[in-house]
Formats: sequence, structure tokens, C-alpha cells
Amino acid sequence: MWSTQTLWFEVSVVTVFFLLGNIYFGHFEERTPKWRKVTKYALTLAITAAVSSYAGRVYAFGLLGLSVLPIIYIHGIILPGKGINGWTGEPKGRYYDFRGWDKDIFK
Repeated sequence: MWSTQTLWFEVSVVTVFFLLGNIYFGHFEERTPKWRKVTKYALTLAITAAVSSYAGRVYAFGLLGLSVLPIIYIHGIILPGKGINGWTGEPKGRYYDFRGWDKDIFK
């Protein structure tokens, strides 16, 4: 009845990965345009599906695992080096400057 030996398993894993990321870390992306978020999801999904189809599931999940390394680098080294807490994104003013966002949220 249920089989994890289909490409839909990879689709669901990527979807859950993005779902949890948006629930827990979406407040850090509050000013990112929606089209960019959708494009990032679609591109990640397409790359993961293509790698899984042509190279295999192990390589697809390995690629997803490797995609966490830049996140760790940014939040563990770059943000603290600029005086921003990598876990909370505070102070907000510095984080907004780092992202290139306007601090006036009521424009």
C-alpha cells in the first residue's frame, strides 16, 4: 500500500523541510518577496528530484544534507562577526541592514 521507493518520497521530504523551515524560521524572511520563496522551493525540489532520478536517493539526500553547511556557516560565523545573534537575528536593526531591508516597517 505505502511505498517509499517512489520519487514522491523525496518530494515529501523536501516539502516538509521547507514547511518546518517556514514555521520556525519564517520570521527571519519577513521581507523576502513571495516569488523568491516559491522559486527557492521549486528549484530545490527540481534539483532534488533530478539528482534522485539520475544519481539515486542517497545522493539526493546527501545534497540536501550538504545544503545545511552554508546555513551553519552564515549563522555561526558571518552573522556573529557582524554583531548579529545567529540564532535570534538581534539586534533587528543590524540584521535589516545586513539583508538590505528598510527598517521602517510602516511604509
